[in-house]
Amino acid sequence: MILVIRYETNLKNTGDMMSYRPNIVNFTLAGSNEKEGLYEFKMSLADGTECRVFSQRNPEWTLTNISRLLTTPCPVCHKDFICKCMDKFHEEFLEQINTKQLFEKALS
Repeated sequence: MILVIRYETNLKNTGDMMSYRPNIVNFTLAGSNEKEGLYEFKMSLADGTECRVFSQRNPEWTLTNISRLLTTPCPVCHKDFICKCMDKFHEEFLEQINTKQLFEKALS
């Protein structure tokens, strides 16, 4: 006997692949090593997902790692344990952070 479970989510089906559009609603400084130019931020998304973002400032801002905090299941793969799904949205996160000037706002 095979059991099939269907998840209803807010993800949009774009043919053969599901798409997820993260939206940053809160971005705060969690820690820093200013001498080395390393920073840690806590990022909250519109769907309730929380992430820890590690970045480097020298010579310009770059994201070095994005990890989902295990407060809610992953909105992409629905796992409630560690996954690497948020790394796939590196460019989207960096674009939002730069557009909204979140690095500067979090450091002020």
